[in-house]
Amino acid sequence: MNVYLKLIWAYFKIGLFGFGGGYAMLSLIQSEVVDSGWITSQMFTDIVAISQMTPGPIGINSATYIGYVVTGSVLGSIVATVTVVLPPFLLVLFASHFISQHKDSAAVKGAFMGIRPVVVGLIASAALLLMNSENFGYLASERLVTIAICAVAFCIVYFTRVHPILVIVMAGVAGLLLF
Repeated sequence: MNVYLKLIWAYFKIGLFGFGGGYAMLSLIQSEVVDSGWITSQMFTDIVAISQMTPGPIGINSATYIGYVVTGSVLGSIVATVTVVLPPFLLVLFASHFISQHKDSAAVKGAFMGIRPVVVGLIASAALLLMNSENFGYLASERLVTIAICAVAFCIVYFTRVHPILVIVMAGVAGLLLF
């Protein structure tokens, strides 16, 4: 099958079933692009890191990059990006009309009560997915340092009002000095 058709099919599935946003769809993205052999696990980890730091949703940023890597062309980026955006756009367009008509319905409220914990679970799954040797190092000493950086960054963001961008910069400086 043509690489563009494979790309369209993969990102159509990601867009259609990627409930909960970019972090929730990370495991789906990984299964589609890493398990298919398009990119390595290390590249996926790097893409996630870069997508978090660049403006825009992580799912769209990763689609743009992976589309380029897989096809070697800007057309691949455009195809992957449009394909990942189209299903949720159409779903929201049609669902918004239905939900606005039935927003007080017990069935609609119940459905959203069921969906919310799944989204939290998908985001937690993404966090566990990123806890790998590419992010935390291969050597025990690297792992201890990266776990410490992770814990300190979490505590700073969670317990203080320090801006997350500053925490990212501080973590980058710490990595530069320690590694």
